[in-house]
Amino acid sequence: MSDERAEVELPRGIALTWGVAADPQRGPKREMSVERIVEAAVEIADADGLAAVSMAAVAARLGYTTMSLYRYVSAKDDLMLLMQEQATGLPPESIGDEVGWRARLMAVFRAAVGVYIEHPWVLDISITGSPATPNSAAYMDVMLDALGETPLTEDERLSVALLVTGHARWYGTILSVYARQARERGLTPEEISASEDALFSALITAEEYPALRRAVEAGVFRSEADPFTFGVERILDGVAAYIDRLSAGGERDAPAEWLSSASAPALADDKRYREARKAVRDAEKALRDARKLERQARKDASERAARAARGA
Repeated sequence: MSDERAEVELPRGIALTWGVAADPQRGPKREMSVERIVEAAVEIADADGLAAVSMAAVAARLGYTTMSLYRYVSAKDDLMLLMQEQATGLPPESIGDEVGWRARLMAVFRAAVGVYIEHPWVLDISITGSPATPNSAAYMDVMLDALGETPLTEDERLSVALLVTGHARWYGTILSVYARQARERGLTPEEISASEDALFSALITAEEYPALRRAVEAGVFRSEADPFTFGVERILDGVAAYIDRLSAGGERDAPAEWLSSASAPALADDKRYREARKAVRDAEKALRDARKLERQARKDASERAARAARGA
């Protein structure tokens, strides 16, 4: 353990992931360990989802009492953190074989998505801050190292790394939803796509949503193209263009500011602002109601015209 790490008072969950937490003074048997507890919890989550994981369920799987687990993992939140850490694992060593920063980042992207496919329950664990665990740090280190020979600043390299991991999480979220639908409804991916296409075809009209209707008619919901990989590739096109600009002596962009400004809380507390927002919501509801009446009137007119044509 480094001197720096020893001086920081770590939350027990974080300390457990780094292997610097104090061992329990007494336990039920030698066979019990943090590692066995986490393995059992991951097995339960893989089989039945995160909601099935409880200290009691894990204890029962191991053949111990619930209270005995608390000598090793003192809180369920700590257990979740340890489960996430184990499921994440270390970045594949093959990432280092890729040539160039872009190929290495894409390899990280695929590896991260792979974690979510194998352990979709990881996505159900709330994000409570930057993941200060060894495996998460290893993923960040690999990405920052991939960008090490670029002219990007450390801030910019971290921004690109966050971009890749965020996109991977979003992709994993969508894939896990499809996997759950396939499991619960007994549908193939093709059948799920057909169901979505039918739903949008029924709801999206050319009058109200002309651009979206064109996309539906073009078959975007039946397409086999991967929009998420396409998206991350185009994002990295932008990063590459920025790197090329810097390499050619171009100006660096000014650091972006966080979207949440100091004025946001003040606006939320301002009575006139709240009243204005309510007026907007009321107007939007009135517009939706008017469009609903319009659709019904159009449908009624079409039916009357059809009946008149049949009677002619």
